[in-house]
Amino acid sequence: MSKRIVLLIYLMVVSQLAFSQGKSKADRFFEKGDYTNAAKYYEINLEGENYKKDLENIITSYYNIFEYRKASRYLKQLVNGRFVETNKTYDNEFNFKFYQVLSALGDYEKGLDYLKLYKENKSKPFNKDEAIATIEDFKLMDSDYEVEVVGFNSSASDFGALKYNDRIYFTSDRDDNRLLGKEYKWTHRGFLDIYSVKVSEENKPQGIAAKISENINSKYHEGNFCFSKDGNTMYLSRSNFRDGKKEFDDKKNNNIQLYKSNFVDGEWSKPEKLSFNTTGFSYQHPALSPDEKRLYFSSNQEGGIGSFDLYYVNINSDGSYSEPINLGPTVNTENREHFPFISDEGHLFFSSNGHLGLGMLDIFVSEFVNNQYTKPINLGAPINSQYDDFNLNYYNNTQGFFASNRKRADDNIYSFTQTGEIFIREYINKFEIRDKVTEQFVPNVSVTLTDRRQNINYENTLDSIASFNKNLLAGNYVLKATSNEYYDGVLSVKVEEEQDQKHVLFLEKLPPPPPPDPVETIIAEKNIDKDLKDKDPVRFEMLTDVEGPPIIEKDGKLYFELEPIYFDFDMWNIREDSKKILDELAEKLERYPDIHIKISAHTDSRGTVRYNQILSEKRAESTRNYLALVGYVNARRIKFQGFGELSPIVECPNNDCTEEEFQLNRRSEFEIVEY
Repeated sequence: MSKRIVLLIYLMVVSQLAFSQGKSKADRFFEKGDYTNAAKYYEINLEGENYKKDLENIITSYYNIFEYRKASRYLKQLVNGRFVETNKTYDNEFNFKFYQVLSALGDYEKGLDYLKLYKENKSKPFNKDEAIATIEDFKLMDSDYEVEVVGFNSSASDFGALKYNDRIYFTSDRDDNRLLGKEYKWTHRGFLDIYSVKVSEENKPQGIAAKISENINSKYHEGNFCFSKDGNTMYLSRSNFRDGKKEFDDKKNNNIQLYKSNFVDGEWSKPEKLSFNTTGFSYQHPALSPDEKRLYFSSNQEGGIGSFDLYYVNINSDGSYSEPINLGPTVNTENREHFPFISDEGHLFFSSNGHLGLGMLDIFVSEFVNNQYTKPINLGAPINSQYDDFNLNYYNNTQGFFASNRKRADDNIYSFTQTGEIFIREYINKFEIRDKVTEQFVPNVSVTLTDRRQNINYENTLDSIASFNKNLLAGNYVLKATSNEYYDGVLSVKVEEEQDQKHVLFLEKLPPPPPPDPVETIIAEKNIDKDLKDKDPVRFEMLTDVEGPPIIEKDGKLYFELEPIYFDFDMWNIREDSKKILDELAEKLERYPDIHIKISAHTDSRGTVRYNQILSEKRAESTRNYLALVGYVNARRIKFQGFGELSPIVECPNNDCTEEEFQLNRRSEFEIVEY
């Protein structure tokens, strides 16, 4: 429920609506922020005629309570002009909402059409193809993190976890003992409070989480917070108060603002509002720089770039603060940036729905270089998902917490361990092509190095020293080598996040050409038809062998007739039900050591053509790797190729196939290309 958290932390009070026929019951719930009940009564209103404002409000209601499929239904009606008003225009913000909703529902390609429309309505260029390529890179990139859900989550909304000594502090609305009437209308649950729980070294809870000081927690919201390094100062987001009561601005909004509390004599002091808070705006999500000389936060104050931007203030030696300073357009977008965190190296982690991502809020990082922040990098899966992912922070160099509603429920806290380098670097890689037997360089060899998109990174004909160096980004590459005296060679290369890696491709020398067989020459030239056993005894033997997978002939070609090697949707792992089939194939290949095969992998038609091509190549490679590594089949005997969605068994126009029909199209074929 992080959007609720993001917006609740900015307690939005909708401006009064003026209908000529008066306010409906749905309108009154909507104005109070009770979106669940508002949606219920707008459904009734819309059983009659569709009014634009009712459509817009029911969309906003379902959007705010994370009912994205229902929001999508009414967004379709709005953007297609299915309402009674003759003016069929609508607010451009609903194009952005439709983009987010469709991304959350998994249809990011269609969603990008509405992001393009949203951008173009603002006279800003947008390239959909580049956006698709970027998103698919996020989906296919190797993970730099391992994540798991923590043990102190509840059925309510939990987020904002920070570790200090042997305790974890976090924000939650889990309080089920709230007084009558003290219910937050948006969620129909209690208000947010700050909790803590003692944990083991492995972050396992050692007791029950409990609220911290009553001086900190009030009858309204306390949201994100941060501590000073000595643990004696807390900065926190809090409902704006005066004399114990909510303070409203002239628009009747109760904004979130930043407060500070000190730990004195074993108690937290009553929070004091920071001087730079400005009436009428929200200030939230505090984060201290490592030297504690800057306080970062998110705000919608006047003069920003988007609805919420990231700012910082300098903390002066006397404890006073500078005016807020905007982090600028490299970090901030026209939409929302929230939840800053500054690492010990000065890098900025934050959440945004304005930078291109996997859906809803994603977590990004901007490297701090030459005293400024670089273009943000999406952290990719598994940190990010198609739902809201936010509030990442580290408690040591490689470990920390973040929050997500990826289970399609309330926010949960996840722990993470960083396992790779998150910033884009090029690494020195050396490549050599050598004779398999002598291990000497293969002279006059032509080489091509391509990335996973088939882009050529290096191409050349090498001289007597068959080696070259290339600086490469971490990722998967393919090295191909050809020489007149050798079999063609292919080496799959995985570039790690380290320098001075070496990759050697060994080529097998071609045997001397056999003398021509005059009998076979005559048979071939004259197309002599005689018994197969006499014409091709090996072929005859293979076709008549009953042990193991049978070999069949189709259109003059030989194939192993196997039970289908199926893959799960969007995956390339070898399934358990296919391992036995491949084991039997490996046994038969051992009996026929001269057989070389070609694995052809096919996908269904869901996804883009380019993405399916990459996926099919991974499936073919995965099948080859299983035969080589588990079945002990010499990898040089196996070629593989992905054909994407181009050769389906069952045609699926408009992707209207059943799951079983899609499954038929996700298959592998095994052609005997040499024996």
